[in-house]
Amino acid sequence: MTNLEALEQELTVPSEALIADMSRIEGDIMLLGIGGKMGPSMGKLAVDSIKAAGLSKRVYGVSRFSDSKSKIALEEVGVETITCDLLDDTELQSLPQVANIIYLAGNKFGTTGNEGFTWAMNTYLPGRVAEKFKNSNLVVFSSGNVLPYVPVTSGGATEQTVPEPLGEYAQSCLGRERIFEYFSKANQTPMLIYRLNYAVDFRYGIMLELAKSVLHEKEIDLSTENVNVIWQKDANEIALRSLLHTSSPAKLLNVTGPEILSVRWIASQFGTLFNKRPKFVNEPAGTALLNNASECHRLFGYPKVTPREIIEITASWLLQGGDDFGKPTHFQERGGKF
Repeated sequence: MTNLEALEQELTVPSEALIADMSRIEGDIMLLGIGGKMGPSMGKLAVDSIKAAGLSKRVYGVSRFSDSKSKIALEEVGVETITCDLLDDTELQSLPQVANIIYLAGNKFGTTGNEGFTWAMNTYLPGRVAEKFKNSNLVVFSSGNVLPYVPVTSGGATEQTVPEPLGEYAQSCLGRERIFEYFSKANQTPMLIYRLNYAVDFRYGIMLELAKSVLHEKEIDLSTENVNVIWQKDANEIALRSLLHTSSPAKLLNVTGPEILSVRWIASQFGTLFNKRPKFVNEPAGTALLNNASECHRLFGYPKVTPREIIEITASWLLQGGDDFGKPTHFQERGGKF
């Protein structure tokens, strides 16, 4: 086993808390839109935690699976895959009824110039899914982009902060939330709306982008100087454990790490590890998309992987020649265009 493989295995072992909660979750689990950045690792984590708990639940993964390799990889770890275009209503209605649904489907990048598809995926489809699975238990992924930019000294937006989505992507995400909220009330469907901001892993995310900028001596824009991050495995565990915290009306939950991190500080840490001097441009705006996730931490505890550990893991991954997903976050985009 290579160092990279050993690192990846070590970072995907389910926690005791997840294993215990998996024993309390009744019924099988289906991940809709499993083919994205978080879905494959979440599916594997679900399977592994079910095995560790000695249970016989089934984990289904639903996606178009335009890449057959991802389908095969999921099946190899025990996820039962279903090829389905969720926007095709015949295919959607043919899906089995499953007790627990995690809704990961959505569109972000490529919104500009393709607004109709973004609204169909992010706002129309949720209504069809909510009707199809009205008797299920739903955790619905959303985004911190629905919330306003707040002062970096504010402590972050809470679940009580009034949304102010900027741009069509964020507007469509708020549309997704409102549609699910409507059907949660109308059908008494227990739901949790999971506002994530931002998940990171050694293959994608803000930390990787900053690390690559430092390593390759590219300029770093300080307009958005502060960020929240959470390690992907921690975010995946929270998503699975959130199946025990759904309600009707739908519960809103901000999900991120407890720190408001400085982009300048993160880059300086990578600079020390790479023996490089970070290059910065532009002046900080003084506001950012920041979430206060204290309710999440009350329910699930603090994330297990700290920012310094994330920085060290990411640097090690890059220096060993690790690959990446090639999916930038555009966290510095301040005009809402993706």
